[in-house]
Amino acid sequence: MSDTPAKSSASSEHEELNGTYSPRPILPIKRSKLTGSSEFHVGTPLQTRVASPCTLNPPIDSDGLSWPSQGARKRIEQTPEEAEAREARIADAVKVILHELGEDVDREGLLETPERYARAMLFFTKGYEDNIRDVIKRAVFEENHDEMVIVRDIEIYSLCEHHLVPFFGKAHIAYIPNKRVLGLSKLARLAEMYARRFQVQERLTKQIAMALSEILRPRGVAVVIEATHMCMVSRGVQKTGSSTTTSCMLGCFRDHQKTREEFLTLLGRK
Repeated sequence: MSDTPAKSSASSEHEELNGTYSPRPILPIKRSKLTGSSEFHVGTPLQTRVASPCTLNPPIDSDGLSWPSQGARKRIEQTPEEAEAREARIADAVKVILHELGEDVDREGLLETPERYARAMLFFTKGYEDNIRDVIKRAVFEENHDEMVIVRDIEIYSLCEHHLVPFFGKAHIAYIPNKRVLGLSKLARLAEMYARRFQVQERLTKQIAMALSEILRPRGVAVVIEATHMCMVSRGVQKTGSSTTTSCMLGCFRDHQKTREEFLTLLGRK
């Protein structure tokens, strides 16, 4: 009997070809059932996707809008009649939701709720329509100042795009000028513009920083946001004491540790 072990059926497919071993090919991995696709892909099982167009595209469009939504321009250019029709369609959709939740849409307390909700949602998302040139106006000034400028504790209110419930907190914005400064109130208006959209906190932080960098071309920009998310506090894990902190550092704040530490120290976060 030969001492050579018998080849298994699994390895029989990979006989030596011209004296060279042919390895087993890597089998494709099925996509997650959550994706709803039966296609295959090779490599990491992580479902990688392209980065958000909300930060890949330039911060400011040629017409002054900043990362507008798909229908932002239609909202801006609509006539009063079209605006009224849009509000009515949203209200009708809310009536369907209330009905499916088991409510009586004709009872006194809910009688005008769909219309109120429609107006509220249009306000909560008005940041899509804001023209950044109208927000900044003529508030950029030539100034020989090269030290850090910080505006802290800017209140923000936004809507989580995953559950359409609020998250709110405070934004802290800093920059080091490069011969140009921005009116201080405009930093708060910039944060407000991006907050009044469907957002995730990470994107909101980056959008504020990138837009300010585009407007002023400063030596560096730093943005820190601390917020409480109702989708985490009032549902799901229901951890009422939790908060989320995100940051975005650009220019010298990213490159120089001492500059970054000075900013965090002034915030009392070091």
